[in-house]
Order: sequence, then C-alpha cells, then structure tokens
Amino acid sequence: MTIAQEREDLLAEIGGQNRATIGAVLGSGTIAKATERADGTMEATIRIPEDAMTWEPGVLILPHGGILELTIINDDKNTHACLLPSNGDKQFIGLLNHSKGTATLELDGPGCYWYGSPAGNDEGRGLTAAIVVTGEVPPEAKLDRPAQPRP
Repeated sequence: MTIAQEREDLLAEIGGQNRATIGAVLGSGTIAKATERADGTMEATIRIPEDAMTWEPGVLILPHGGILELTIINDDKNTHACLLPSNGDKQFIGLLNHSKGTATLELDGPGCYWYGSPAGNDEGRGLTAAIVVTGEVPPEAKLDRPAQPRP
C-alpha cells in the first residue's frame, strides 16, 4: 500500500479531512493513529527522518482525549527539540542528533494540537506537526443552542 493510499484510507475512516479539524492546513505528509492500550492510555512514536525537516507522521490521530505516551526520535544529523502541548503546561524535549526522548501528554478535549521544534529556525523550515484528538466534547462543555448542521 502506498503512503498516499494509507493517508486516504485514514481520512476516510475518520469521516474526511474536515471532520477531525485537519482541514486543508496539513495537505501533505503522513497520517498515523495512536495505539490504544486496554487501560485506555494511548501510545505512539514520532520521528524526524534524516535530512527531511519533517515530523513523521505529520498528523497523529488520537481516538479520544486522554493520556498519550509519546516516543520522539531524532534520526537527523542535527540537534532539534520538541515543544509539545499538554493540559496545564507544554512539555519541552531536547533532541541531540540521533537521540530519543519520551513524553507523557494529557489532551482531554477534541481538537487540533500543534507542536514543533523551536530550535533555530526549525519551525520556519517546516518542522511542525499536529496531534488531532477526535470525539465530542462532554455534555457540560456544549453550548446551549439548537443542533447545528454538520458537514
């Protein structure tokens, strides 16, 4: 299966590009789903390939909000960093060349959470990506208004 076909299959599974707030912003790169454990926590690995200035995958999809145990691998010859979203505060992981780090994130609400490498001009050169949490907000967070049409 080609990367393009895997991307199309995952987009179809979540209901299309706009159904999970991916939109047209991230029009290239790979998409992957986090693995869910029996206890409900999720795990995934992201990496910076050598000489690529991209995150693989460019979009990581979580089936619901909760705890994500993330492994971050820098396969590049250069030093990078990873500034990640998490409830309460962001997490920073420094990544020397050919190194690995881990982070435990809590993302409790659906939406698109951006992350990148704030080292040097990495973000300006394309080293940004997203974690997309699918699902609905809890009833207490919904607005008191009539149902709205959905795309």
